[in-house]
Amino acid sequence: MSTASSGEAALADAADRMLNRIAGFVDELRAIGVPVSMVEAIDAANALGHVDFADRSRVKHTFGATLVKNVRHWEAFETAFEVYFGGGSALDPAASDAVDTAAVTGTGAGAGGGDVDLDALADALFRALRDDDERLMGAVVRLAVRMLAGMQPGRPVGGTYYLYRVLRNMDLDTIRGRVLEALEDQPTRNPLAARLAGEEIDIRIEGFRSLLRAEIRKWLVADRGAGAVARTLRRPLVEDADLTVVTREQLAEIETVIHPLTRKLAVRLAQRRKSGRQGRLDVRRTLRQALSTGGVPIDPRFRKPRPAKPDIVLLCDVSGSVSTFARFTMQMVHAISGQFSRVRSFAFIDAIDEVTGFFGPGVDFGHAMQRIGTEARVVWLDGHSDYGNAFGGFAERHMDSITPRTTVIVTGDARNNYHDPDVAALRAVARAARSVYWLNPERRHHWDTGDSVLSAYADVCDGVFEVRSLRQLERFVERVATPSIRPVQRIV
Repeated sequence: MSTASSGEAALADAADRMLNRIAGFVDELRAIGVPVSMVEAIDAANALGHVDFADRSRVKHTFGATLVKNVRHWEAFETAFEVYFGGGSALDPAASDAVDTAAVTGTGAGAGGGDVDLDALADALFRALRDDDERLMGAVVRLAVRMLAGMQPGRPVGGTYYLYRVLRNMDLDTIRGRVLEALEDQPTRNPLAARLAGEEIDIRIEGFRSLLRAEIRKWLVADRGAGAVARTLRRPLVEDADLTVVTREQLAEIETVIHPLTRKLAVRLAQRRKSGRQGRLDVRRTLRQALSTGGVPIDPRFRKPRPAKPDIVLLCDVSGSVSTFARFTMQMVHAISGQFSRVRSFAFIDAIDEVTGFFGPGVDFGHAMQRIGTEARVVWLDGHSDYGNAFGGFAERHMDSITPRTTVIVTGDARNNYHDPDVAALRAVARAARSVYWLNPERRHHWDTGDSVLSAYADVCDGVFEVRSLRQLERFVERVATPSIRPVQRIV
């Protein structure tokens, strides 16, 4: 084979590998929940022809400009990009060991370096943090991972475990104290300088942790492949987070996204309601128009659609883990209340009380839920869920809130603590209402286990749905808000 032919074959092979990597990257983004169309993937591949592959920053932002359409998806995009395009790994570290060792020991590359022990590594980290030396920091990171992580090819362990092993052997608190002593000129006389120095060192230490994660990730990708590592690092988007088990950090993220989410939903519903589909066939106008075509109804005429706004009544269990789901259901429905003719909310545990007045424009929903716990009469006996007593109380005192146009939405896990479910009370509500839907944040395979009596209530409901995330909740609310345009379907 000629030199030119072998060069062309090498280029073709490199192009195939790059296309496969791009395809895997796009598949990972879709698996996470980032919407990427086929056209956008083609645009990203074409855009790479105009940037230098060696410049990772340009490649990253080229992908970001063509594939990411929402700032909420940027963190997930960055994680996937680092896995698929994070640079090569050094599973054979012999080539760079001498350089890194020389940098850490300070002997110079020509001297070949000496042996590195834990004390020398800690001292090198101290110097790197003190001087903000990126080159020395990189050498410390690479040697720390090789010496302390104990990584073994093929071992099915996540990167967090290896990071823990490295940090466990390096006393960052002690090193931080040494750096502060070196940076503070007059710590007792200038507290502001001491505070600023401490914040700067914290930033540098966090940068050290980030470099460790990146180096460990490179080793894992080289050992297991990008796809396998991406699956272990996969984290659901905030709109797909399980509302029953969200952490404090995820709860704060959800609070930041739910307001723009509801505004976007309200605009979409208003546009859909305004445009809509054609109304029912107007037979009289159609026949009159057909006279001009010899009686053949070539040009059918339709009545102008007048989609009615639904009347919503919420019955929300606010006990235990389902209280978070109830909170966001109330928040989303009240935020788009302009798309409904009326919204009334009722909260219950083992008693029920109306809480519509707790919600309104500009209200803090966290504070509103606290008010429900302290001011609303939602506890009757022992504060354990009693759906039967709550539904009975609603049927006895609040049936005036139900009309033939009312859609009733019940949220809860139907765990009744072995009390009487009083299905007759919910049946009376269903007879008076237009429809009744039940949203259960529990996984479907947990329904009707233990003290759950969901099947008893499902018989009188028009639909029972597993809704565990903001995305599912948004889809359900959208369909309820436009019943004449799109029928409600089961959400799995």
